Amino acid sequence: MNNEKTTKHEQHLKKRPSVMMALMPLAVLVTMLTLTIRAFGSNSLEGASQITLLIVSAFCVLVGMAYLNVPWSSFEKAITKNVSSVSSALIILLLIGALGGTWMISGVVPTLIYYGMHIISPDAFLVSSCVICALVSVMTGSSWTTIATIGIALMGIGKAQGFAEGWVAGAIISGAYFGDKISPLSDTTTMSSGALGVPLFSHIRYMFITTVPSIVLTLIIFTVAGFFCQGSQSTDVAAFTGALQQRFCITPWLLLVPFFTGVLIARRVPPVITLFLSTVMAVGFAIVFQADALHEIDPSLFRAAMKSAYGSTSLATSSPMLTDLVATRGMSGMMGTIWLIICAMCFGGCMSAGGMVSAISRLFIHMVKGRTSLVGATAATGVMLNVAIADQYLCILLTGNMFRDVYDREGYERRLLSRTTEDAVTVTSVLVPWNTCGMTQSTVLGVSAFTYLPYCFFNIISPLMSVAVAALGYKIFRKKTAEAEVTAVKAAAVPA
Repeated sequence: MNNEKTTKHEQHLKKRPSVMMALMPLAVLVTMLTLTIRAFGSNSLEGASQITLLIVSAFCVLVGMAYLNVPWSSFEKAITKNVSSVSSALIILLLIGALGGTWMISGVVPTLIYYGMHIISPDAFLVSSCVICALVSVMTGSSWTTIATIGIALMGIGKAQGFAEGWVAGAIISGAYFGDKISPLSDTTTMSSGALGVPLFSHIRYMFITTVPSIVLTLIIFTVAGFFCQGSQSTDVAAFTGALQQRFCITPWLLLVPFFTGVLIARRVPPVITLFLSTVMAVGFAIVFQADALHEIDPSLFRAAMKSAYGSTSLATSSPMLTDLVATRGMSGMMGTIWLIICAMCFGGCMSAGGMVSAISRLFIHMVKGRTSLVGATAATGVMLNVAIADQYLCILLTGNMFRDVYDREGYERRLLSRTTEDAVTVTSVLVPWNTCGMTQSTVLGVSAFTYLPYCFFNIISPLMSVAVAALGYKIFRKKTAEAEVTAVKAAAVPA
């Protein structure tokens, strides 16, 4: 009883923050991150960005406790809830680090790079990378798995062919998030539709209206860019592939590892199990095919295999570029990202507990004056939540919950809301450097989010396309009158 009274008392003390007050932490965050990046550059993720997020979190707590009467217990609960919500993602991150290290040392990635450089023409490399990642992500339903496997190989091919890393990463991410958005195997697709009660395949079919034009425009851009971006000369490519052959045992047998991984994914084996089994298989192939490389890491094969999974490794090659490419960091390379994610979850929890997220959403809801502004407000809220909350799963749920009643009141089908949420939240999460997706893909590909952001054309076009289609009114329907009447009768029948 005392606890109940305390809770009611705490709720009574809470005040709603104004929009200006809610935007203050975001302004402080952007200012401090700008200063941090100027001071530390690409090394900002080694600790400076994490400290920045904690400082801004403390600022949120200060504002909440001093001016809004929000008790510390509310902040603590919100932080705990946020951190626990990404616990499985943290385990997956560790396994991705282990997989990246073992796939490299075992020769799997070098083999994919070797054959890929002989098959993919430099002129068509960017558009081919986007298409390949799109196909893989549609089949797997995971942008993370796609980028951590085939994406790493394509990144190596692109660097070897002389493409700027921002262009290559942009093509990989654009394709990977196309599949993540429309695949029935995707957790974000299932979540967006399920949370709003929209049938999964109805949601996917409706997304094609905005997703197909977005990916077509993206492929056109990458096709044209491929003819203007300067690639390496054939002699450079030959030297690089020769260095690969000297350093690793290149054999088609190594392709069994990604094939086995693909089979596990197709059978919908949980990601943690898939990544673990793939890592173990890669270690076995490393012992069989790359014993010399393992002995260079450590005289003991057992210790070398363990180091390839958890620690930093480097192999000497005849090509400086290849030496940098095959250097791995294993699980330890993911610790900075995990640290950053935890700090970002603290910031998101403080923003939520202080009522600042709700205040920002109210700003957009008040701007709704018609179909286009409604979709635009939804998209803008989704993007803003990605910046503030830093986790796409929470942002998907929050965006749907915030606008569900508005869409119902205006008489629009909920699949319009589910589609707009996907167009705005799922694909833009990777563009935010401190978002879980942005941090993960930046770490996996070894490219700063600020570097690849301008080239992720699909991710940038998608929310704009959603608003454009709303403005045209194409295939946007209101609920049937009869259905609306039934809903009203049911609502009236519920006792007050």
